[in-house]
Amino acid sequence: MGNIFKKISKWETWPFKLIYAPLVPFWVGYILRSRAVWFFTPSNPKLTFGGLDGEPKKEMYNLLPPALYPATFNVMPAENFEEVKNRIHAKQIAYPMIVKPEVGCAGVLFRKIDTEKDLEDYHQQVPVEYIVQELVTYPMEVSVFYIRHPKDNKGAVTGFLHKIPMSVTGDDFHTVEQLVLLHPKAAKRVGELHSKHKEKWHTVLRKGERYMLSHAANHNRGAHFVDLKEHIDDELVVIFDELSHRINDFFYGRYDILCNSIEDLKAGKNYSILEYNGCGAEPNHIYDTGYTLKQAYKEILKHWKALYEVSTYNRKNGIKPWPYMKGLKFRMETKKHFKLLREADRRI
Repeated sequence: MGNIFKKISKWETWPFKLIYAPLVPFWVGYILRSRAVWFFTPSNPKLTFGGLDGEPKKEMYNLLPPALYPATFNVMPAENFEEVKNRIHAKQIAYPMIVKPEVGCAGVLFRKIDTEKDLEDYHQQVPVEYIVQELVTYPMEVSVFYIRHPKDNKGAVTGFLHKIPMSVTGDDFHTVEQLVLLHPKAAKRVGELHSKHKEKWHTVLRKGERYMLSHAANHNRGAHFVDLKEHIDDELVVIFDELSHRINDFFYGRYDILCNSIEDLKAGKNYSILEYNGCGAEPNHIYDTGYTLKQAYKEILKHWKALYEVSTYNRKNGIKPWPYMKGLKFRMETKKHFKLLREADRRI
């Protein structure tokens, strides 16, 4: 009985659909008020589907100055591997590097690639277009949720997080397997982690040695979040106001950034934008940061209200929501694509 209560009380570990199920009537309410199922698509006019999901990453990168994101290029799965190697050389990308699907979700098929052989294996097995990207070595990954009403020059940072990817630390005694079983989040993902770390599974790590279990700093990939809300100030907002205006027509979403420090980010230096997500971005500062379920719901609804207001304003100014059938077809194709990604993620 105690374990059951513990699971119920730890709402952050619930499945995504279960967490959001009680909020469905609010979303339906916005649909009815808008008289449009895809009412949110005008929120970020230059992102496919407003950035809810299924948007290509190249859309995002094409709107950013190249200096603000890592060296990147796209690869088709049928592309000759020699050509891929030539493009890596032309872009001056060194190993280790990052690969991820062009249209991705929740860190699926996100990999750190250490050698040419690792890349060739990935290339031969990945079934979709993917990105090869320079590995940025800044020590701190942060997530910044930003909202700006289209009529305003100044926006607001509503969430600021330090994201720490899931790892274990050696002690000269326990194997990787044992450390995983002792880890509060990793222990819930033993099957997945075993398939990705078979070669090290029974290795005893040296004392103090940090071993990365996942390089994707996503909540559903076991990352730990540290709230940085006390660092939200005008300096930080100015940086993202400038980015929002520079991107043009980006009003609602979340930036994922690697930086040298919070101070450098506020000074506009020594940072790199890994990606930004549009209206499908979750206010992920509700996780690991002390929110009760009631407080989390209040925060989500606050963001949905802002999304509705941004979308409605843009609609009144000529940006129409997607037609129902166009959106339905896109959603069906996206779900099929994500299913393919998850199946590939389990075997690669």
